Amino acid sequence: MPLLAFYPQPGSPAGRAGLFARALIATCLLAVSAFSGCSGIGNWWRNGFRVGPDYGRPPAPIADAWIDADDAAVKTDRADYSHWWSVFDDPTLDQLVQAACAQNLSLKIAGLRIMEARAQRGIAVGNLFPQAQEVDATYTRAKYSNNMYPFGMFPGNRAFDDWAFEFNAAWEADIWGKIRRGIESADANLDAQVENYDDVLVILQGDVAASYIQMRTVEEQISLTRENIRLQRSSLGIAQRRFDAGLVGELDVHQAGAQLAVTESALPQLEEAHRRVQNALCLLVGMPPGSLQADLSEPRPIPAAPAEVVIGIPADLLRRRPDVRRAERQAAAQSARIGIAEAELYPQFALTGTIELESQQLGDLVSTDSVGGRVGPGMKWNVLNFGRIRNNVAAEDAKFQQAAVAYQNTVLAANKETEDAIVSFLREQQRVKALKRAVDEVDKALKISTRLYEEGLVDFQRVLDSQRNAVSQQDSLAQSRGKVATNLVAVYKSIGGGWMMRLPSAAPEGEALAPSSEPLTPTPAEPVPATEPVESHVSSAPR
Repeated sequence: MPLLAFYPQPGSPAGRAGLFARALIATCLLAVSAFSGCSGIGNWWRNGFRVGPDYGRPPAPIADAWIDADDAAVKTDRADYSHWWSVFDDPTLDQLVQAACAQNLSLKIAGLRIMEARAQRGIAVGNLFPQAQEVDATYTRAKYSNNMYPFGMFPGNRAFDDWAFEFNAAWEADIWGKIRRGIESADANLDAQVENYDDVLVILQGDVAASYIQMRTVEEQISLTRENIRLQRSSLGIAQRRFDAGLVGELDVHQAGAQLAVTESALPQLEEAHRRVQNALCLLVGMPPGSLQADLSEPRPIPAAPAEVVIGIPADLLRRRPDVRRAERQAAAQSARIGIAEAELYPQFALTGTIELESQQLGDLVSTDSVGGRVGPGMKWNVLNFGRIRNNVAAEDAKFQQAAVAYQNTVLAANKETEDAIVSFLREQQRVKALKRAVDEVDKALKISTRLYEEGLVDFQRVLDSQRNAVSQQDSLAQSRGKVATNLVAVYKSIGGGWMMRLPSAAPEGEALAPSSEPLTPTPAEPVPATEPVESHVSSAPR
């Protein structure tokens, strides 16, 4: 660009303008130095000619070990969590997760936000170059009145044409690092959007697995309910035959019929729940309701969870959980905005210029005699701002403190969420074992009471109590087995597993049921390196 590639010669008008610009900058630097002290200039120099604080990752409290680390079912080794759902060894679940990662619309929105952040970073980088570049072309036909000076005294041609073509440019030098801090903030914001994509991916995988397990749990409850209906109909038949034979009263028949009706009433609710969870899976996979009925028509057992879980150590949450990393990147972006605000305290230097072609005749416009222009430095300084700029710096610093505390709180919440998931997984396993024994006992009690009732040794109330107990315990066992698997899903979700599947090194597992597009695979920008934790983010650069 001619304006920016201009190297003035000593003694030329442009050379004099350059000397003026250097003198103006030196004068302002001396004024700033006198105003803020030599230490402020020294900090500005050491910060790479940028005002504002250099970001340092805030300290985050986290436990040294899991509370249940001594439990034999908890392993603190590191493992590959890119396809954690494969521990259930269920091909249908693998297909559902792959389909959701390829087609879920919320995930695609998160991917589009990355594209937006990448474009915003491009805008920030573009500010390093001339900020104003305009081309103007005009044509004017002018005619002056007879009474206008000097035409009244000296008659002449009072009408003429004016053809003009101009190129205007202005470039503000980034002396205080305002533009570079803007790029730093945009980089951190881009990283935060990538982490947000990964967080949505982790949540999506967990929701798909939890919904699938819930669907299989409901299917087992439906199967148990139908089996209990069959057994209770048999009991009703026994009571009816004994009543017809005159061995028992009519009360036994009515009690058996009432218990059968109660059990049958649970079946429509379970079928409704089954339909609802299938519809939820369709939404997660990005399909209309009913699209998965053919693929999920065959009932399957509840996915069996392994007895052990490998979860690493608590400190791994800082590097693996996307929401934790997103909160840290948001704090970094806000830290850079402090420098952007602080740069407004100091003078701004700019180089502006215009190259123009102007003539009365269009044919003469390209002539060298039609060339004109101007170039020169300028300075603008917001003085007497009545504390508005300093208060804006303080406001941005307060926002950073909020972001830093939010990051620390996110770390604590992640630690708490993982501990909750671990203890739920371990204790539910113990509950399943107890419920299995309870189911075995009530099954035996039901068989014995039914046989004794047929022999006339006990009344029907014993059979009725056994039936109610059997229905309750079987349903509790089915729900508990589903909770064990769901709690394991919560463990993997809480430690931030699954998002690594989008990395090239992660081998895909399974085929999508009906993929409509490839999953988004954003590449994070280079993170801003963290330094020592910053105690106060009110800048020590020149004031």
